[in-house]
Amino acid sequence: METRLLTTNHEDLCLAAEIIAAGGLVAFPTETVYGLGGDAMNPSAAALIYEAKGRPSDNPLIVHLARPDDAVQLAEWIPDAFDKLAARFWPGPLTMVVPKKAAVPDATTGGLSTVAMRMPDNPAALEMIRLAQTPVAAPSANLSGRPSPTCWEHVWEDMNGRIDAIITGEPSPGGIESTVLDLTGSVPTILRPGLVTPEEIGGVLGQLVPYDPAILGSFDPEKPPRAPGMKYRHYAPRAEMVVYRGDPEAVVRAVEARRLREVAAGRSVEVLLYGREENRLIAREFFSRLRQADETGADLILAAAVSAEDSIGFSIMNRMLKAAGYRIEEVTK
Repeated sequence: METRLLTTNHEDLCLAAEIIAAGGLVAFPTETVYGLGGDAMNPSAAALIYEAKGRPSDNPLIVHLARPDDAVQLAEWIPDAFDKLAARFWPGPLTMVVPKKAAVPDATTGGLSTVAMRMPDNPAALEMIRLAQTPVAAPSANLSGRPSPTCWEHVWEDMNGRIDAIITGEPSPGGIESTVLDLTGSVPTILRPGLVTPEEIGGVLGQLVPYDPAILGSFDPEKPPRAPGMKYRHYAPRAEMVVYRGDPEAVVRAVEARRLREVAAGRSVEVLLYGREENRLIAREFFSRLRQADETGADLILAAAVSAEDSIGFSIMNRMLKAAGYRIEEVTK
């Protein structure tokens, strides 16, 4: 398959929409990471997404909408919280999970009775979806398990020859995926942390919004994942990765000592250290730095943990620990 490179001009977005409407796949920019889009109402298109990514078919896809009102096409019912949160955060990096209508293919939802929906905050993405005249299912546009792509070049590296087209937009400013919020229970619950925080959600709803226990390490592997990123290995670079956690100054010393030992042994080492950067900036660059380490041919990545005391830091650490396969070195003074 020849993968075409398209721009964000209207003519190319029309072509991208035609590809999706015909059952093909197009990678496109969003404010979080680049997505790999196909017709959410076409089970064959959903199957192609799983095939292109090498993604397990029980890992549900997020459906992207051009306007909030389109949610009624997919949802069996819309809770009050959905409308309140859509009014506040859409377009933006919040995905909401609700019961699905029978018309939504099981292939799109990973066999679940729910559907995950969001409205991306990117003009090209919104125009493409509107022109396609169908909701667009779109996981991150990378090979399954690899770091999510935050620019079209990352998509090309993983998807050239696997999909029909890539829209060559600007780099994604958010850098990590959307927050996924389950609205099917009595208490709204975060299934995946992201750029919209539980404090922000709780401020709209007037209640505390907890994390699902699976995020905290108690996922049952016998159960299907209720959201992307819950069950399978994600975000991993090709290099071995170790996270150092503890007193910041002691972490820097420990990382440098390990780097010197590994270099002396003939290994190529990349180091991810963070100073006083704001966590949203760290999030924006995290996946890109993992891919840069792969480009240099690194054998080992040594990463300093960021503070998880605030919710964005918690979201970063969720990705960092998964990328490292939970290889952690605890450091004390």
